[in-house]
Amino acid sequence: MNFILDILRGMVIGIANVIPGVSGGTMAVSMGIYDKMIFALTHIFKEIKKSIITLLPIGIGMGLGIVGLAKLIEVMFDKIPVQTNLFFIGLILGGLPMIIKEVKGKKIGVAHVIGFIVFFALVVGLALLDGVTGEDADLSFSLLTELKLIGAGVIAAATMVIPGVSGSMMLMLLGLYQPVISAINDFVSALKNFDMQGILAGVGILLPFGIGVVIGIFAIAKLIEFLFNKFAAVVYWCIIGLITASPIAIVIMNKEIFANLNAVTIITSVVTFAIGCVIAFFLGGDVKKEEKAEAAAEDK
Repeated sequence: MNFILDILRGMVIGIANVIPGVSGGTMAVSMGIYDKMIFALTHIFKEIKKSIITLLPIGIGMGLGIVGLAKLIEVMFDKIPVQTNLFFIGLILGGLPMIIKEVKGKKIGVAHVIGFIVFFALVVGLALLDGVTGEDADLSFSLLTELKLIGAGVIAAATMVIPGVSGSMMLMLLGLYQPVISAINDFVSALKNFDMQGILAGVGILLPFGIGVVIGIFAIAKLIEFLFNKFAAVVYWCIIGLITASPIAIVIMNKEIFANLNAVTIITSVVTFAIGCVIAFFLGGDVKKEEKAEAAAEDK
């Protein structure tokens, strides 16, 4: 059961990672598995079996979300954009009560307030930069292109892991979002048709980008683990700032679709928002039950 639930959580994170303005890291926090993922990533060589058990279902879910459901979400954004955005806002805010529990009852200092304000402003500021994406990059094979893709993978992965910051939005700012998404779609089509030329072309783009993603994930995970160990309360307030700013950022990036609302759209959006909140609360709440069960089993 835990394995299946982790696949579902991974699917939500995977879908979020391909949608500009939505943060996969925030979804991991809302799903209640963020700290578990960070620990597994940073201890994968020390506790390889435990780390693989943690990361495998999440990784499977992310793959399914990116490849299998991203198209469905794309259609939903096209047909019912307001309702879909409110669904993701619900997913984000539905996990906030679990984060607030981590700081509830603790004294709030200047560092906590500064952390909240700085990271709140960071997310909103990045959203305001939306549209400054540059021209679509030329990804024809060359050493410079491969190095550029590795660097972009590092940046995208690092921001995917940080709650509140959208990795896909960072790719847009680098002018690489559309080329990378197109490369993924073309690669999947080439695999289906056994098109070797298309497969090799896809590998030339996706392999260096994937190497950068792996480097970025492990590098930022180490940094985040260090910060949690040394400044846990401050980090939680930074994350609260990132999470509370995310809905504002989503609205800013999609301001056109929120300009003309009617009664039906508002009502259905409230429903999708509530569904998102319930899903986040359910999946996140179950993590706490799982952790308690695991701790009890270890004590025996």
